[in-house]
Amino acid sequence: MNKINEIFGSNVFSDAVMKERLPKATYKALKKTIERGTSLAPDVADVVASAMKDWAVEKGATHFTHWFQPMTGITAEKHDSFINPTSDGKVILEFSGKELIKGEPDASSFPNGGLRATFEARGYTAWDCTSPAFIKDDSLCIPTAFCSYNGEALDKKTPLLRSMEALDKQALRVLKALGNTTTKKVITTVGPEQEYFLIDKKMYDARKDLILTGRTLFGAKPSKGQELEDHYFGTLKQRISDFMKELDEELWKLGILAKTKHNEVAPAQHELAPIFSTTNISTDHNQLTMEIMKKVAAKHDLYCLLHEKPFAGVNGSGKHNNWSMGTDDGMNLLEPGNSPHENQQFLLFLCAVVKAVDEYPDLLRVSAANAGNDHRLGANEAPPAIISIFLGDQLEDVLEQIEKGPATSSKSSSELTIGVNTLPPLPKDATDRNRTSPFAFTGNKFEFRMVPSSASIAGCNFVLNTIVAETLSEIADKLEKATDVNAEIQVILTDIVKNHKRVIFNGNGYSDEWVVEAERRGLPNIKSTVEAAKAMISEKNQAVLEKHGVLTKVEAESRYEITLENYNKIINIEALTTLEMAKRQIMPAVIQYTTSLAESINTIKATGVSVDVSVQSELLTEVSSLLSSLNKNVALLEKVVEKADNFDGDIFDLGMIYRYEVFEQMNTLREYADKLETIVDEDFWPIPTYGDMLFNI
Repeated sequence: MNKINEIFGSNVFSDAVMKERLPKATYKALKKTIERGTSLAPDVADVVASAMKDWAVEKGATHFTHWFQPMTGITAEKHDSFINPTSDGKVILEFSGKELIKGEPDASSFPNGGLRATFEARGYTAWDCTSPAFIKDDSLCIPTAFCSYNGEALDKKTPLLRSMEALDKQALRVLKALGNTTTKKVITTVGPEQEYFLIDKKMYDARKDLILTGRTLFGAKPSKGQELEDHYFGTLKQRISDFMKELDEELWKLGILAKTKHNEVAPAQHELAPIFSTTNISTDHNQLTMEIMKKVAAKHDLYCLLHEKPFAGVNGSGKHNNWSMGTDDGMNLLEPGNSPHENQQFLLFLCAVVKAVDEYPDLLRVSAANAGNDHRLGANEAPPAIISIFLGDQLEDVLEQIEKGPATSSKSSSELTIGVNTLPPLPKDATDRNRTSPFAFTGNKFEFRMVPSSASIAGCNFVLNTIVAETLSEIADKLEKATDVNAEIQVILTDIVKNHKRVIFNGNGYSDEWVVEAERRGLPNIKSTVEAAKAMISEKNQAVLEKHGVLTKVEAESRYEITLENYNKIINIEALTTLEMAKRQIMPAVIQYTTSLAESINTIKATGVSVDVSVQSELLTEVSSLLSSLNKNVALLEKVVEKADNFDGDIFDLGMIYRYEVFEQMNTLREYADKLETIVDEDFWPIPTYGDMLFNI
């Protein structure tokens, strides 16, 4: 491996590169735009574009692309070369400020939720200078926002950028009311932990369900799963280690702060965690991480599965979104310090988050909703679909004191003695962690653990930023009117704790008792993406999104349509794939096996020797019975798929048909196929089994 400090950021038009290559005045103007949000003059853009092009060409780039994040959840790019013809039949390499700032991809061919008709094709990409340009596959990639001809957001990035500005504005109001006149900007930072599976590429290629849907639609539980817990943090297999080593290098070249890598709980499952970055850059980096994981895996004859539940019966994959708020002068606004009960600033920002989560749980839930995550949430490796907050013993105790009167103490950290003289005593945190909580405070940040592994983190973060901006704005309104700020702070904190403590839960989120208790508290339990989508068209939620300029009513409604349309399409594809595999692979294989059994019985009987063939006969009867049940359920699935296909009603009602009729029938059909897999001779079974895929790497 090359020295890390030599390769890190080598393919990024970073601040250091800009400072070196841009004239001082241009660099200063660009930095002002990045840090303060001022507009960029056309002449400045021309200078930046020229320097960016020269740098890219020196690095081997021949093309440029406006790299954006449409509502597909993945990235998009249209590549144009730098060449321009000259009168003598040659070419020169040019790249203008206009080309840097603006692009024009087709806006009707991406998901738009009715914002654009097919014949209305024009859309625009706009340079996001707050996220650095980079080189990938010999193209200069320019991070951009994507909007329609009429200015509506058609992407993931635009609402995220808007939400960051909204939170910055409201947080600064609170800080100013507290007497802080030095902080000029408040940012949110994120560190998304990315979980994923790696399987042998040949196994992937032999599974039509993985190719078409990203998850296994059939598969019996293997003899061994994750019950021994021997894979978690276990020694890396050489093939996996080689993949991770190359992945780190490729990510570091793009300035992505890949920090931690390890085996996860399920066999063939792994995790990568980066160091925190500003939310915008972290979102871009996570999109790149997912793309590069797949590319590097292919080079090692592996396939990277990012689906939330590629294998039934073992842990699925999430993306733990570690979110915090910081300032341009180095403060973490969610840092409690040694005496949280005395830290008024921390308590205000903490309670703002508590209030936001309790008042807008449905928005948070839909921000973590997709068809794949419906398999994962509520299972034993993921938080339940009920939104709650874990604060830990120390902070819960402080808030209990606030409810009764001013807090006067904080539980302090202690020292942990292990009992072996040669081992040093360890500092013990004031509170434990809770891995069953969907929204847990983990020292100086919140970890939102519901986020799907395949999803863009832009969605959950624009929601987080917006709802916290709203509660901060309410706090700022009160502080700005107060004659006694300290007294008003106590009133605000007490009011929030009394009215929103129901969302705080430090217990076992997996327990059945919590489901009952959550219902008693009035906390919603939204179990599917279809039901979660309703949050985007709720009057209350649309009002808060519009108030802070994050999404207009029309933009929010388009996301409702896109969420449901995407869900319906995914379940339909899964159902059709289930039928194809059942009819063209599994049933013919089982028929071939039963034929072999019958021929074996007849051959033995034909010898005239008195031999007991009851085992073969019983096996033939059992397999034939299961095959008959499988065939009946194929017909039932075809019937409900046809019902959905012919349905011409509301898109939500169609979603309910897919969720509670098509999806459920798929699961029933699968039960018979999976039983057959455990009986039919493996030489006849047409697809790799779970045992093959999870352990043969």
